[in-house]
Amino acid sequence: MTYEEKCTIIFKKIKEEKPLVHHITNFVVINDNANTMLAIGALPVMSYAREEVEEMVALSQALVLNIGTLTPETVESAILAGRKANELGIPVVLDPVGAGATQFRTESALKILQEVKISILRGNTGEIGNLLGIKAEVRGVEGGVVVDADTSDLAQRASQKFQTVVAITGKIDVVSDGKRVVKIKNGDILLTRITGTGCMATSLCAACAAVERDYLWAASSALGFLGVCGEIAARHSSGPGSFRVSLFDTFYGIKEEEFKALLSVEVKD
Repeated sequence: MTYEEKCTIIFKKIKEEKPLVHHITNFVVINDNANTMLAIGALPVMSYAREEVEEMVALSQALVLNIGTLTPETVESAILAGRKANELGIPVVLDPVGAGATQFRTESALKILQEVKISILRGNTGEIGNLLGIKAEVRGVEGGVVVDADTSDLAQRASQKFQTVVAITGKIDVVSDGKRVVKIKNGDILLTRITGTGCMATSLCAACAAVERDYLWAASSALGFLGVCGEIAARHSSGPGSFRVSLFDTFYGIKEEEFKALLSVEVKD
């Protein structure tokens, strides 16, 4: 089966199965994460209170842990939900937003990685590099990064260290399970001109993981889908505002043939 066929099947299954994706995410992107899920056929729920997260995740088919707007209470809820998801065999996707920007963020992300079995770790080069102890610059939680490391090598090293699939987003997205490496060469610069597209990528990874338990393929399909949709949306946009609207329309209405035709990937087994 080709990569393109695999991606198409995963997104068909999302529409058919309508997985519920529990988000403990940041306050900046709640609305966009929810609308991303609805546009592709999944169902979102946003639940943060420690008193209910274990019950909520038990109803779900995937869990997103996003530390963008971080508090000690968020970390506590994330660990409670993550442990419950592990107990029930529910995939967990971690987005270590801004890891490296502050000590609290880095320590919180590492604590979650230590306490919870993560299925997919999704971040940029700076975030993943900092979790590995590699000197990198992280400007805020959305800004640019500088890391002196090959992205494929970085993804493989992180995957081996944290025993999870690692998805690194950038000009070329790279996904690795420690052995296999997938490079996704889709996307558009406008994806970097609106807030929250990295968080959308994380939510898409979770939705794909809900229906596909080979998490390398789940993450690769999610990033390929986002990249292709970004390219299509950019054609119909005059700037960031219209691009954001067009992106959601494309999530909802993309055609299978166009999706397959535009995917640009390199797979190394």
